[in-house]
Amino acid sequence: MQAYMKSTMPYRGVPTPRNRPIVAGAIAAHPLAASRVWEEVIRSLWFDASYREERYAAIGILQARRYRAFRTPEILPLLRDLIVSGAWWDLVDGIATQTVGEILVGWPSLITPEMHRWSRDANLWIRRTAILSQNHARLRTDETLLVVCIEASLAARDFFARKAIGWALREYAKVRPERVRALVDQWGERLSGLSRREALKHVGPSVE
Repeated sequence: MQAYMKSTMPYRGVPTPRNRPIVAGAIAAHPLAASRVWEEVIRSLWFDASYREERYAAIGILQARRYRAFRTPEILPLLRDLIVSGAWWDLVDGIATQTVGEILVGWPSLITPEMHRWSRDANLWIRRTAILSQNHARLRTDETLLVVCIEASLAARDFFARKAIGWALREYAKVRPERVRALVDQWGERLSGLSRREALKHVGPSVE
């Protein structure tokens, strides 16, 4: 697994189906009453981790239903720190699609401008997060924001940026297939082949 993930951090070898109930049990046995303590626990698990599963546990605590009230715009600095230091899809993507996405839906007027900034960030994984932040929004997707985040990375040559663009469009196509076709046509050759294939995976190209 370590080689597959290209990780310098070793694995204990605990598969996800076993890791999740362990984390859930710890959350139930040791509830955290204050958001400050909750953030401290997440940071400690993440930044003091010796094994990658500890970072998965930190994500489990971050996203636990019990702590939904703690997930507000105030934790964006925490999320940014996790994303920048995680810097790989297995750690970043769940934070992007679930946690950042959840906060975006809850506080769109506050978070939308931040996603505009993130879409132009120097860090690839912050840009990827902005692109993926609406993957679970479905009919609540802010298309203008989606377009802004994608267009900021249209010229990117990195696989993870191009894959994110295609994935975000593929998710949006589940509720607005004609809009995705139109956007793909509009961007034309500015859209990479990888992004185009992902975007149209379940839609198909427009018919002339």
